[in-house]
Parts: sequence; structure tokens; C-alpha cells
Amino acid sequence: MTTIPAPTSETTAGIRSGRRLSVAPMMDWTDRHCRVFHREITKHTWLYTEMVTTGALVYGDVERHLRFNEEEHPVALQLGGSDPADLAVSARLGEKWGYDEINLNCGCPSERVQKGAFGACLMAEPRLVADCVKAMRDAVSIDVTVKHRIGIDDSESYDFVRDFVGTVADAGCATFIVHARNAVLKGLSPKENREIPPLKYEYAYRLKREFPDFEILINGGVKTEAEIDEHLLHVDGVMLGREAYHNPYLMARFDQRYYGSDAPVKTRDEVLAAMVPYIQAQLAKEGGRGLKLNSITRHMLGLMQGLPGARRFRQTLSDSKKLAAGDANLLLEAAARLREKD
Repeated sequence: MTTIPAPTSETTAGIRSGRRLSVAPMMDWTDRHCRVFHREITKHTWLYTEMVTTGALVYGDVERHLRFNEEEHPVALQLGGSDPADLAVSARLGEKWGYDEINLNCGCPSERVQKGAFGACLMAEPRLVADCVKAMRDAVSIDVTVKHRIGIDDSESYDFVRDFVGTVADAGCATFIVHARNAVLKGLSPKENREIPPLKYEYAYRLKREFPDFEILINGGVKTEAEIDEHLLHVDGVMLGREAYHNPYLMARFDQRYYGSDAPVKTRDEVLAAMVPYIQAQLAKEGGRGLKLNSITRHMLGLMQGLPGARRFRQTLSDSKKLAAGDANLLLEAAARLREKD
């Protein structure tokens, strides 16, 4: 198996941070159970939480939003907000709870986020973003990074994103995760915003050329190792989104291919077997607080993507009666059904 060599520049932040490969923050998907599952497939790929708003931390249940499992490391907390003081408080909480990075969301286009005046809206206010970054950096010792689009609405020129990055960098941010599409704030749903605005990878490549000492990661539409390899010729890292969720075994060789690990690649069956005791422990600990088997297994439906019998596997893991029984060995039953002959 080919190992992709790391960039040779000693100043490249991506080599120091380990963010060469990462899984994007995705609402309703990348919760702590999903991240443990992904960690069973890849030990080194950087993982991100769902976006957590500052309001949820300043005024809500901090433990519910920030608790995670030790095995998830390296794991980053993504925050949504636009008030520097609240972001500083939230970032401090994130560091206290043990996260490895604080990431500011400047890319989400949903109406709910727009009403809160954060997410992709912040790209129109780079000075405010810089203030937010400075407040967080002053509050914590871990990395503070920014995830953003290349533009909003009709602002489609490269100059727009270049000036945004330059302004935010003045506040000390050195890592930018570039979702290489515009965000259309009016007229497109969040789903359409992930598909309709055209991808412009060259904008991210150009940012790396113009800001060589910054860590530039690219995000948007990446589905294969070949695409990852091509992007790594131009930027420091690649962030996968929906493909990592729907086809998680794509990540099985990442440790060996991109991080030089000599550990054997886990089989799908080994991943399933490792999840059984985790699920049993979680149900024993939190079953009384409403945790259901499906809360964990729903993230695993794509594990057998592309294999004969994958549909039977999904059907078994989606059987409401079996799920109601709360038996983690349902994973092994689903795997056995995969091997049945049609």
C-alpha cells in the first residue's frame, strides 16, 4: 500500500498538528457516539464535534454539550457565536473539558444561524471574526481555528476570501479550514448550499500559495483517496464531510496511508466487535437517562457500503423491534446477515 509522504516544509503547521485528515463537524451526525465509531476505524484522523452555540454553554447544560470519551482524541470543539466575550467563556470551557482545538464556525448558512448573526454571516464582518479569534486565543492555550466558505451570496471573487483570511490572521489564527463553495444566505437550504454553489478548489490552493506559513485545509465534495492525494499536493490537509459518514470504511487505511502507521488495518468485523462493549457500557450507564441503542447504531449503517448484503446489514440495524430490545449484539447479528446468500 502506498504511503503519501508529508510535505517537506518544516514550517507547515499541518504536520505539527496532525490535522492532515479530518472529519467535518456535521449537525445531528458527529456526536460523541459517532466519533467513537470513527475512532475505531482511524486512530489519527482529527474529529470535530457538532457545532455548539455559545448560548448553549453560557446559559445551558455544559456537561450535556461538552462531555466526550477519552478515546476520541484528537477531537476539536466547534463553536457557533459572534460575541467575543461569550466565545472566550465557551473556549475556556472547551479547554477545561479537554478538547484539543477550538474551531469557530464561519460557514454554516442555515436560517437559524443567520438569525443568531453567526456562521457564514460572519464572513461579511472579518474584523469581528478577528476580535472573536483574539478573545478566544487570549482565553486558551490550545489552537483556535476558523472554518469558513470562500464567499457569501454574490461575493465570488478570490479577493473576498483572501482579505477575510488576511484580516483574521492578524488576530493570530494560523489554521483555516476552507469549504470551497460560496454560501448563499437567501434562497438555498443548508442541503442545497452543500451541493449547488460550484466548488472552487483553486481558491484554497491559492490561499496556501499566498499564505505559505498558514495551515490551509480544504473541505467540500471529497469522496476518494485519489481526490485526497491530489488536494494534498496543494494544501496541508483535507476535511471529509458526508462521505466519511455515509461510507466510513473509506477511512480504514488513513492511518497507514497518510500518517505512516504500521498498525494493521482493522476489518469491518473488528470495528463492529470493538463497538459492542462500548455500546453495552453506554447503555448501562445512560439507559436510564433515555439513551437508546439506535442513538449509537444509526451512525454505523454505512459501514458495509459497497459490499454484497449491505442492504440486509442496514435493515437489521434499523429493525425497530430488535433495537427496542437494547442488545448490542445486534451488531454481530447484522454482520452475520451480511454473509447470507441471496
